Amino acid sequence: MSAASPAPASRTGPGRGGLPKGVRKLLRSPHFVVGAILSLAIVGVAILAPWLAPKDPYFQDYANVLKPVGTPGFPLGTDQFGRDMLSRLIHGARISVAVGAASVGLGMLVGVSMGVVAGYFRRLDRPVMMVVDVLIAFPGILLAIAIVAALGTGLVNVVFAVALFSVPTFARITRASVLNARDEEYVSAARALGARDPRIIVRAILPNVISPIVIYASLRLATSILTAATLSFLGLGAQPPTAEWGAMISDARTYLYSARSLSIIPGVGIFVTVLAFNLIGDGLRDVLDPRSR
Repeated sequence: MSAASPAPASRTGPGRGGLPKGVRKLLRSPHFVVGAILSLAIVGVAILAPWLAPKDPYFQDYANVLKPVGTPGFPLGTDQFGRDMLSRLIHGARISVAVGAASVGLGMLVGVSMGVVAGYFRRLDRPVMMVVDVLIAFPGILLAIAIVAALGTGLVNVVFAVALFSVPTFARITRASVLNARDEEYVSAARALGARDPRIIVRAILPNVISPIVIYASLRLATSILTAATLSFLGLGAQPPTAEWGAMISDARTYLYSARSLSIIPGVGIFVTVLAFNLIGDGLRDVLDPRSR
């Protein structure tokens, strides 16, 4: 009797349980697992905010002003206008995540485009990087403040300011990666086969330089949320009565001694959100960055 034929390879990919090696390594990273759980919970709360919030975050109940944490009907208490702090915390997650994601997405789009142009087209390298050097010469938060001061207050302008704050580093990371990939054999082969520059960039270069961009984007998301909250705290971002964490902390400054929870609750929201996305960035770096292996 002939020997049994080997079992067919799994269609789901290599590795135990059909999981690719990179995914299994991510799942073994406690930083990534904790960060992923926290971030998924925060994003879920942000998406489902209208259904999860027990009350209208903008309803002013003057019969229940400055209620402490644990008050029946108000688990996290109320603010100086009688607004439910739990509802405002939940809706604040939606604003913070949206502003952070939009600013990082816009900054990544512009920065990666500039980095690709500078790294692939030699003649454009110097003028593009001169613009990047001018932007990176300004301290990030001061540049964001200057932009919002020029454009006016509001969340839309905060997105543009924080996005511009992100552009220089995205551009420099992308340029460095493209410079290394531009002279690789697979790029030369694509060029020899008659592929045009846009096709070479999209099909050959970008897939091979995406790892450091993804790592920085995940870390940048945490910084963008913190920067947006800082601008709102300074009165340059979300305006009252918007339920935004930085603005909530700013409004609570008067009550630091009489009602500390008004500033602690949104502060904890910012801390947990920034921590979650930083942990994800650390986990992705452990898997995608060859220097960390």
